Amino acid sequence: MFTLLRVFDFSAGHTLARSDWSEEKNRQVFGKCSNPQGHGHNYRLEVLVEGPLDSETQMVLDAAKLDEIVHNEVFIDLDHKNLNKEVPWLAGKLPTTEVLADGIFTRLEKAIAAASSTAKLAEIRLWETRRICVLRRASDRKE
Repeated sequence: MFTLLRVFDFSAGHTLARSDWSEEKNRQVFGKCSNPQGHGHNYRLEVLVEGPLDSETQMVLDAAKLDEIVHNEVFIDLDHKNLNKEVPWLAGKLPTTEVLADGIFTRLEKAIAAASSTAKLAEIRLWETRRICVLRRASDRKE
């Protein structure tokens, strides 16, 4: 069994604020992230794919194929977008890094399974800044 790790970068903006809360409560809970004008991040996405070596290619998954999947499932929807307003699969959700990581994981898991009978998405790591990262693993149970 092998693990392929590929790293990607994209930029997006968002605001963390609940519409059913007052501006004061949003500020207390989310701090500067509740700014109505929004703020942006240069996200780093690490994608880990596990599986045996393909008998023909001797790879877990062709890196070019993984690049194509990430482009189609993540970058087209997220790169240089307002996560609160421009991403249909985040509609009605608070675009925290946890929510974003879960959505990315779900999309990539399906696309990788469709592209390979042996490679499986094991984990993603979504870095919001150099100091904070959210991990979403295949072994995680949804609550």
